[in-house]
Amino acid sequence: MSHNASLSGPPRRTSRIVFLGLAILGVASALFVLRRPLLMSAPRCAAGQWHGCLDTFNGVVLMTLVTLPLAALVAWALARRRRAAHIPSAGRMSLAEVGMVHGTVPLVWLTMMPGAEPGTDLARVSLVPLRDLPTMGVLGIGGNLLIFAALGAFAPMRFAALASVPRVLALGAGCSVLVETAQYVLRLDRVSSVDDVLVNATGAVLAGLVSRPWWRTTAPAPSDRRTSAMSPAA
Repeated sequence: MSHNASLSGPPRRTSRIVFLGLAILGVASALFVLRRPLLMSAPRCAAGQWHGCLDTFNGVVLMTLVTLPLAALVAWALARRRRAAHIPSAGRMSLAEVGMVHGTVPLVWLTMMPGAEPGTDLARVSLVPLRDLPTMGVLGIGGNLLIFAALGAFAPMRFAALASVPRVLALGAGCSVLVETAQYVLRLDRVSSVDDVLVNATGAVLAGLVSRPWWRTTAPAPSDRRTSAMSPAA
């Protein structure tokens, strides 16, 4: 065993514990703040009713939190399969893939829910930067920051090509533009605002900065994979 390998073990283990602790703290805080609204939709979600569960904010958030153990199980199964195939960074890759999907899809679903009168009024567009920001309020800004936060945090951990702040910013902004365009085309009785794009992209970057110590900065070369696969036999 090399000296570098012996030193890399504890820091990696510590970083994983810190990252897991932050995730648990975030989930616990969300549960504490939203406990009363979530319980309002719990009976209908438990009964499998679409109306009142998956077509409401409370129901979608509740189901996202309830399925966290399933997401963790999927990440563990993927990591175990990759370790058996001697794939480097199996745990990080699996966590990033599951985190991107589980942390992004429900929030995008919320943004695509129609308003009070979908399809009956003209699609509304706001292209003046910072005009709508004062009207969002604290909850609106916070929600927009979270929409692509998981994508900004986990995408650089999974893909080395995205491991830079400008690219995370472009990823968040591009995905937000797609969502705002879909809202406009589908006439969901929502305002397609450039401020939403700015706040969504900012949230992706801020989350990416939090996960920056775990970014995948280089892709393993084929020779490195062969060496790692042959090392037990040696």
